[in-house]
Amino acid sequence: MERFYLIANQTKDRNFAVTRKVVKYLEEHGKQCFLSPQIRSCPEAEGSFPEHGREKEEGFHYTDPSQIPENIDCAIVLGGDGTLLQAARDVVDRQIPLLGINLGTLGYLADIDSSSIFPALDHLLAGEYELQRRMMLTGSIYRGSRKIAEDIALNDIVLSRRGGLRVVQFNNYVNGEFLNSYRADGIIIATPTGSTGYSLSAGGPVVSPEGAMLLMTPLAPHTLNTRSIIFPEHDVIIVELGPARDGGEEQGMAFFDGDTGIQMVTGDRIEIKKSRKDTWLVKVSKISFLETLRRKMANNI
Repeated sequence: MERFYLIANQTKDRNFAVTRKVVKYLEEHGKQCFLSPQIRSCPEAEGSFPEHGREKEEGFHYTDPSQIPENIDCAIVLGGDGTLLQAARDVVDRQIPLLGINLGTLGYLADIDSSSIFPALDHLLAGEYELQRRMMLTGSIYRGSRKIAEDIALNDIVLSRRGGLRVVQFNNYVNGEFLNSYRADGIIIATPTGSTGYSLSAGGPVVSPEGAMLLMTPLAPHTLNTRSIIFPEHDVIIVELGPARDGGEEQGMAFFDGDTGIQMVTGDRIEIKKSRKDTWLVKVSKISFLETLRRKMANNI
């Protein structure tokens, strides 16, 4: 790998101090580094980085993917799992492999911590890494016959109420066949990667992130025998927002990776299926998914 693009979360990397060290280390090893606009525009970091052209960032989490230079071998993302999730959605059309450096608590996606950055970079530069494919979800929201919104998610798509505390009716269909109706706070449709996120906290199963399937987990359902349901990767799930308890119009939301939120009303439906796009993660750490899982469980994180 010769050309790197750096994305960083300033909340986790104050004044981009760690990012500056990574850039210096890579450039000392003869590599090219290109920087997201948030890094270059940081007042405290002014003069610390070379300019590589102007970038437009409106409508994106960190950077406009169309402004990332061509032939980037790897995007290095400094922050945490949330930062990596947002970056993955931004660059998915470019199919750039992502290397996550975790500057927060123990993560599942960004598994290189701040104490092992430079040994990890040494492995990367020596070609001692593997690329892991992670499936994503596409969610298309329809109002009648009209598609009103569409987005993608690496972790999960969550359907929930909008407004005050109340249960909501969700009517669920799989491959066009009625499955069931939940009266619940919400429903999580997760990927294997997302099985260790919100879905896990709602009682969903843990699935190896390299698997390919869809997990449906209700949030606080008003029944005593509801469990998560796992579907094959090629199934198509449709969730329709039912009426309010008084028969009137219900108000709901669809959230993509806990970030983008789209409003829904009674009769709206969201079609969720495996995306044709995948995220590619660079793994140089020798820590396995099972070891990370053990650490999480031991620390009750």
